[in-house]
Amino acid sequence: MVSESPSLVSAGFFQSAITPAAPAVNLDRLRSALQQDPPAPGTLLVLPELWATGFVYPQLAELSRETPRLLEQLSELAARYQIVLAGSLVERVDGDQGILLYNTLFFSTNDGLAGKIRKQHLFSNWREDEWLTAGDSPRPVSTVSGLVGGLVCFDLRFPETARIQCQQGASLLVVSAQWPLARIDQWRTLLQARAIENQTFLVAANGCGMCHDIELGGHSLIIGPDGEILRETGGEKELAVLALDPQRQQQLRERFNTVGPAPYPFDDQEKVLTLEDCIRIVGLRKKQGQRIVFTNGCFDILHAGHVDYLQQARKQGDFLVVGLNSDRSIRSIKGEKRPINEESRRARVLAGLGCVDAVVLFSEDTPLELITALLPHVMVKGADWQEDAIVGASEVKANGGRVVRIPFATETSTTTIIEKIRGEA
Repeated sequence: MVSESPSLVSAGFFQSAITPAAPAVNLDRLRSALQQDPPAPGTLLVLPELWATGFVYPQLAELSRETPRLLEQLSELAARYQIVLAGSLVERVDGDQGILLYNTLFFSTNDGLAGKIRKQHLFSNWREDEWLTAGDSPRPVSTVSGLVGGLVCFDLRFPETARIQCQQGASLLVVSAQWPLARIDQWRTLLQARAIENQTFLVAANGCGMCHDIELGGHSLIIGPDGEILRETGGEKELAVLALDPQRQQQLRERFNTVGPAPYPFDDQEKVLTLEDCIRIVGLRKKQGQRIVFTNGCFDILHAGHVDYLQQARKQGDFLVVGLNSDRSIRSIKGEKRPINEESRRARVLAGLGCVDAVVLFSEDTPLELITALLPHVMVKGADWQEDAIVGASEVKANGGRVVRIPFATETSTTTIIEKIRGEA
């Protein structure tokens, strides 16, 4: 049975060293700790990041085959002690794109898997992005302890990842991590900040000992919704649990609420830019280290295929610029009966999409001038285009960028829609 508003929550962490590539050894370490110091029934116990394997990248694909068995054994432990266990493991997905590996925070209960949250932000400094795939759409998991949001290590540095889950109703945040000792002061500060800004209890389990040649920081914590540190361990192995009174959180939010209000602060029309403004804004974004993505089209009658395509394009980087054919450009390409919607309206509709960051009109038959002015890191076109036929592809690649061809998820086309409306189909 799950609950959205727990009356009393016991939560804690199991901080331990991780033996690389040895799931059985690490699982036995957890078993022994639970046997020696059994948590109260109903406790949610958080484990460190990749607690069963560590960051042994070349072996992760093979070790991922062990994850289903590990989850079964975690559920057995959860049933034995009547607790919830939350910790990250490598998740394997075999699909059309080959093998994808995720760093996934799993929530195990006596009934099996309650849910999972994939790590959103991969830590390139540890080459995580070279071996693993980033997750998306973080949602809190429903457990006997209520709705619980989750972060995996580097996610802690991105406030929106926590806030999104708390705004969806999470009353507790858990963090599964392997955070280094060299940045342990930042670890504590960021954990307190996530608790304070979301007015939520937070439990963080860190690894300790050595991770290859890096010393992990330990200092797992339990933090109150006002940022008070309720429990903090040192650098050694420890299992710690506290009872958390949700009345403390409720009373704080009744005085003032910082997580509930979510006004829309943007005027989407401001996304429609002149080329000059776009060049300036893209330049600033590049200086921040953001990857600029570019695609283009007429988008005369926006349909589901367009929206899915643009969302996939946005996921290729950090800032999506859409080059939009002007009315004159469309007439030159498609004839005098097009476009159906004039350029300012098409631009306004595109700007209303959350996945679109900027819209720039161009009047030429191709966006080559626009592409060479912006020099994006990623050029996106539909999979029906051969790469050598994509305008601007060679210029982008010559500048160190790449070209991505994305298939449309539906067979819908603007021309077909127009023909149907006109009774021509």
